[in-house]
Order: sequence, then structure tokens, then C-alpha cells
Amino acid sequence: MRDTSGLEQMPTVLSQLGIGETATIVAVHGGHGLRQKLFLRGLIEGKVVRMISNHGPVTVEVDRNVVAIGRGIAQKIIVGR
Repeated sequence: MRDTSGLEQMPTVLSQLGIGETATIVAVHGGHGLRQKLFLRGLIEGKVVRMISNHGPVTVEVDRNVVAIGRGIAQKIIVGR
């Protein structure tokens, strides 16, 4: 990923986004069951998410829907800013 300054940005995990930040899901580290659970909630590679809350469960907005997931699962979702 490149920002406006031309420097490459390293991908990070979803749980490390700040409130109000947006990012694109680039990978999910997990098995079929986890990927299926996230797919049913709209959290798939290529989707843009916006952090709503990262205290307690991680709450994000994706496709105008609000989704809350546990911190452990959020740490398996890799995003690019």
C-alpha cells in the first residue's frame, strides 16, 4: 500500500486501527470456519471497513452494517490503510 507521500505502508491487524480510521481487508489468517463466519458478516478480502470502537469487542462498519467481533478474531484480519 502507498500513502500520498509515496512511502509504503505496512499492513496491520484490524484491532490496531484508530476510531474513525478506514482500511481495506487484505487477508484473513484462519481456517475455513473462521473465514465462513467472517464472510457471513461481510468481512471479506477487498472490503473497506471503518473502525467504530476498539474497546472490548472490536466494532466496525462494513457495507453500511455494524459488526462486532472479538479481539482475537480481529487480530487475524490483516488490513491496509
